[in-house]
Amino acid sequence: MTEETFDVVVIGGGPVGENAADRAVRGGLRTALVDHERFGGECSYWACIPSKALLRPGNALAAARRLPGVPVGATIDPAKVFERRDSFTHGGDDASQVEWARGAGIDVVRGHARITGEREVTVDADRVLRARHAVVVCTGSVPKTPDIPGLDEVPVWGSREATTASEVPARLAVLGGGVVGVEMAQAWARLGARVDLVVSGPRPLPRYPEFAGDLVVAGLRADGVRVHLDSGLVRASEVDGAARLELTDGQTLTADKLLVATGRRPATDELGLESVGLKAGSTLAVDDTGLVSEVDGGWLYAAGDVTGRAPLTHQGKYAARAVGDVIAAKAAGEVVDTAPWSQYTSTADHYAVPQVVFTDPEVASVGLAAAEEGEPHRVVDVDIAVAGSALHADGYTGKARMVVDTEREVLVGVTFVGQDVAELLHSATIAVVGEVPLRRLWHAVPAFPTMSEVWLRLLETYGL
Repeated sequence: MTEETFDVVVIGGGPVGENAADRAVRGGLRTALVDHERFGGECSYWACIPSKALLRPGNALAAARRLPGVPVGATIDPAKVFERRDSFTHGGDDASQVEWARGAGIDVVRGHARITGEREVTVDADRVLRARHAVVVCTGSVPKTPDIPGLDEVPVWGSREATTASEVPARLAVLGGGVVGVEMAQAWARLGARVDLVVSGPRPLPRYPEFAGDLVVAGLRADGVRVHLDSGLVRASEVDGAARLELTDGQTLTADKLLVATGRRPATDELGLESVGLKAGSTLAVDDTGLVSEVDGGWLYAAGDVTGRAPLTHQGKYAARAVGDVIAAKAAGEVVDTAPWSQYTSTADHYAVPQVVFTDPEVASVGLAAAEEGEPHRVVDVDIAVAGSALHADGYTGKARMVVDTEREVLVGVTFVGQDVAELLHSATIAVVGEVPLRRLWHAVPAFPTMSEVWLRLLETYGL
């Protein structure tokens, strides 16, 4: 058994952990970053990056087809798509991520980490890392597996298999109408699979405005995806190496692979939370500085999916930067300002979380998706029908929504749905975070002819 002392020990070497460790080091603290898989984490190798690499070629081909005179082929080349995807993930080699971390002054430790006491982390049962100031948990999340009879008997994909596979299944069934479900259904349909998407509700993406789910369904069906709404999986069984799937509506599907995309949960099962009085597998509730609320002593912090606050890579990185700065400031004896929107708080988690669903059409949203009951809010919906969108694609179809706090006349939510709307999102995020008065926003004149003209239409519809 070896022992070593650091100022900070960060568990989880994904983007969230990297940011927490980097900010702590910048604050003058010796910091260890521990991971048992690949440094760079889920997003780099199995989620955000490879999934978008799979989606982009199909989206580009569809966009080209909407412009007369652009020479395009009939299909995309899966082998070339997989080759490009693998170039982004370096074939699973994390050497460049390790090199970055070491170059940033972070001590890299590879192995399984468990919290074994106050300010104590044991790696692979034979190496103890002690933290003078803090331990930070950034272990992310893992897929939820529903309790369905026969599921363990059929060829199942999780999200990792769906983003890393290098052969196109002839028949793919996707269970779940969330972001992973709709993105992977469309990606693999455009790569050549016959896809069935099984959605439990009347439309996918239930956290978004209804028009978002409806437009995404239309886009999926245009690509040949068979969308089963208000449905579910009752039973699965293996038949000749394939999955036989019995749905709640009585239909039976046969698939070579079944992608289970039914949500995620915090990756805290093997973390040793019992040693500090918490339940294994539980969400780590934190305050806005990232301090774990249920552990005394002010030494345990968390950021990212494990907190359950805003389970998105960019929000986790944002929270991690605050955590690293808080720990460094406290270690230096500085007063930490925990007021909303300070350097040391992840206030945006409550009010301004941006997210993009990279389907075709794209869905981009920040803040509230609808008016909340009892609030002085007004919803304004318009079609994205401006000169910029008309030039962008023939027959452009899209919608935009803004939610306004009518007492303060500021935006509290914006949603865009349509081809290439992701690049509109940051302007909306700035408007929400900055609480820009609508009458001042009116003077932010959108360039002509761009899709940003939709801002003018939203404000005019509001009454300006």
